[in-house]
Parts: sequence; structure tokens; C-alpha cells
Amino acid sequence: MRDILSSCHAILPTAGTGSRLGGAVPKQLRILAGKPMLAYALEALIATPEIESIWVGVSPSMHASGDFSGFQESSSALLNTKPNYFLPTGGPTRQETVLNTLRAMLEADLPEEDWILVHDAARPGITSGAIQDLIHGVLGADSGDRFHGGILAMPVADTLKQSAPSGEWIERTVSRDAIWQAQTPQMFRLADLYAALESAVSDRAEVTDEASAVERLGGKPLLIKGSTRNFKVTQQADWDLMELVLRQQNA
Repeated sequence: MRDILSSCHAILPTAGTGSRLGGAVPKQLRILAGKPMLAYALEALIATPEIESIWVGVSPSMHASGDFSGFQESSSALLNTKPNYFLPTGGPTRQETVLNTLRAMLEADLPEEDWILVHDAARPGITSGAIQDLIHGVLGADSGDRFHGGILAMPVADTLKQSAPSGEWIERTVSRDAIWQAQTPQMFRLADLYAALESAVSDRAEVTDEASAVERLGGKPLLIKGSTRNFKVTQQADWDLMELVLRQQNA
């Protein structure tokens, strides 16, 4: 029987271009605090003993362009320490990229009961410690029910306002009690996550993360407290703030 702690794998969907940040280089390969942004997530996952392998979903056009092969070559010392696969499994949406990558994992004969952690490469502030918190939190609470899993998330601290339909004024203040802001990684069994995303894509359902796809089929993912530094880099202001965070860490 396989050791449960050696049956965790990570997916990094990196098919987007980061158009909101601009530039000719895909966002995940732009230099952030001295190294490509993608390298930070890879470093954290590689440093996590429980992660057995890492699967990076790249758009076919970017995969063929040589951008990612160049990254692999320049990062060979890091990547050679753990099995990793850069695949042309990118689709038009994040959900399709993850689904295509899961299909490739199944075709590679990964056991359906293995655990998959999906992480945004645009969250370079992730740490190995936070990843381990998620893994052990989920495994420690595993009831054996279908769709068991969990995500990193943070309780909302700001006051929330709901606008009128026009978006011009406040309709009401929304209680922040029991409201959490989802982060990644998000962790589910391979077969469960595949079924949830396949259903969502087939039904053209509006799901914005893996957990929402699982919730559609009745799953109730655990909430594991993450970190404020694990924010998503989307706008230039996010990039500038993350640069400060990572430079301080490196110093």
C-alpha cells in the first residue's frame, strides 16, 4: 500500500499571458525580485516533501514558442530535484487547463485516489509550510467521503459593501462573519476533481476555482487558514507589493 504522504501531486495552470500586466513576456516568466515568477511556486512545491510530482499546464502556443523550454533549461538545477512535467494542456479557461492536465495524469496511470494540489503560479508568496498545513489539515480530517478536500483561505478583514445594481452607491453593508477569501493551493483526490471539473465544463457552469466545481456536486471543502502574503499578482500594484515581500524574504 502506498504511503499517503507520498501520493500528493501539484498542478500549476500557467496557460494565461497576464495581459493586465502587459509586456511581451508571459507574466509567469517575468523576472520578479531576481527570478521568474513561476520559480517561486516551483521552489515551494519542490521543497515540500509530501509533493511527489509537479505538472505544469502550458498553452500549446507558448509550449511551442520555446519560452518554457528556456525556463526549464535555465532552472535545471532546481527542476532536477523532483519529477516535473511541462505539458501543452492549456485551454481557453483555467478550468479546462486543469481538466486537461488531470486527464494527462490519468493517462500516465496516476492512481485515481492520489491527491492533487492546484496552485496559481500568480501566487508566488506561497511557502512550503503553508502547503504542508493544507496537506496535513485535509489528510487529518479525511472521513473517506467523496469530494473530501480543502483549500487555503483567509477570513475577510475589511468591511464589505453590496452595491446597487448600477454599481454607483451602497445598497447595504454585508456581514463579514463566516466570509473567507479563497487562496490556493486547493486539494482534492484526482478522480473527484476530474469529475467535478468535467461536469462544470460540460455544463458551462461559472466556476472560478476548483472548490466551486466540487461544491456543485455536493462537496464541502475544508477551510485551512493561509497567509496574507499568499495574494494573487494581477495588477501592477500587486506586482510592486510582491516584489517588496520577496526582496525582504531574500534579504
